[in-house]
Amino acid sequence: MKAGLQLRISQNLALTPQLQHAIRLLQASTQELQQEVEQMLAENPFLELADDGGPPDTAPESGLDADGMTDAGEHDADPLHDTASQLMDASGQDDWQEAGAWDDWSSGANARDETPEHGDSSLAVEDQLHALPASWQSAGSAAGDDEQLLYNKRQPESLSAHLHQQAMALRLDALDRAALYALIESLNEDGYLEDSLETLTMALQEQIPDSLLDTAHETLQDHLRIALGLLQSMEPTGVGARQLAECLRLQLLALPASQADAGTRQIALDLCAQPLELLARRDLRTLARQTGHSQPALRQALQLIARLEPKPGRRFAVAEQQVVIPDVLVLRAPAHQPQRWLVRLNPAVLPRVQVQDMYAGVLRQHQGEAVQALQQQLQEARWMVKSIQQRFDTILRVSQAIVARQERFFEQGVLAMEPLVMRDIAEALGLHESTISRVSSAKYMQTPWGTFELKYFFGSGVSTDDGQGTSSTAVRALIGQLIADEDPRKPLSDSRLGELLAERGIQCARRTVAKYREQLKLPPAHLRKSLD
Repeated sequence: MKAGLQLRISQNLALTPQLQHAIRLLQASTQELQQEVEQMLAENPFLELADDGGPPDTAPESGLDADGMTDAGEHDADPLHDTASQLMDASGQDDWQEAGAWDDWSSGANARDETPEHGDSSLAVEDQLHALPASWQSAGSAAGDDEQLLYNKRQPESLSAHLHQQAMALRLDALDRAALYALIESLNEDGYLEDSLETLTMALQEQIPDSLLDTAHETLQDHLRIALGLLQSMEPTGVGARQLAECLRLQLLALPASQADAGTRQIALDLCAQPLELLARRDLRTLARQTGHSQPALRQALQLIARLEPKPGRRFAVAEQQVVIPDVLVLRAPAHQPQRWLVRLNPAVLPRVQVQDMYAGVLRQHQGEAVQALQQQLQEARWMVKSIQQRFDTILRVSQAIVARQERFFEQGVLAMEPLVMRDIAEALGLHESTISRVSSAKYMQTPWGTFELKYFFGSGVSTDDGQGTSSTAVRALIGQLIADEDPRKPLSDSRLGELLAERGIQCARRTVAKYREQLKLPPAHLRKSLD
């Protein structure tokens, strides 16, 4: 075998730095894009924020108006320049609310769709116990929620601060106070004590003052037990429990006689001593055999348990508010226009950046190796502006295509959603399917029915009797509506739900119904059944 040289010509696709940067910006969310722009503004002297007084004089004429408004389904021959004028135009913010269209549209655009992409096939024990039929919920739950919101506004304190305030009213010596403090600081956000007393004793020995170092390990553990009893007597009831059964038992013992008779409370205490999986499944037959109580009495005890709070620290938890700023706005067109819907980019998310003309002009007057680094920064600034323009142009085109395909959704709601896959939009726009996937991820569209991620409008088709098919998103919404309207005493099984869908011309197998129900995080029929 001889060694030799061979010349071969081939074509390869290489991702240039410019293309990689454009792909990264296309896939980025609005927040990530803002962070990227802020970083470039800080590092690159050739980038600057555009003047909000209006677009530059060199901005090209475009088919978009001053607000960036465009008709659904139409696209200018040079969309890149259209989007460029949008990026540089801040004057349109005051014009797009004309004719009261914004007020009429935004009044119904606050609801968010909460349908998950995937659902768990099994629910947590505490969720099964307390997120079932309405009859299992706490009496006056709607009013209680309103009162809770008012309470949170008045008392924005944490659980530990609330407990420390109660501890200040107790007359304790230094060691007991240190033990109680250690227990309060060891609680998790739900109010449970996850560490064992042995672990807390070892940790407390390392932190107590020098004057108390001679305290025996067993004595310190006794102080912790006493402090635990004090903690579990505090408000909210059930705080300091080590597990769910203990939390429920503490709340049952603290219930006043006016809320539960002694017999029902004792049966409920007996149930808390049983495996909680039996309570979650409402296996009355097994519970009756193990406790010796009748099934009617067990039903009353289960209703009492369902009114308890499985997470005592829930009301002190500060919910993290995640404000979603839509990238695209869909407005109903005025009556005099032939189009029904207008699609536009949200001016609030358009980064108004441009290349610093003065620095670029000065740089053009100098040549040589000394300015090569500056030339590179100038080129990066131009790439940044162009990538941003391409990003919003692609988002606008994809949004227009979605609105054109899902017009029934915008007219009638989620039940009218049409089957749509990314391949359809890719073929219509002449883009790759992966590009549609990047655009639809973490980009949001505000509609008359709420704010949705772009990928929400894509869904596989479910066959119907007329042969046209319907979207799986619409089928999930219909299943949720059927379950919401069912009789709690006779909940609909998955098979019955499939029959009701068949009566509406939708062919859906029982296993498919069960999958959609689990994606909606709805329990099966036997867990939705009311015990009244």
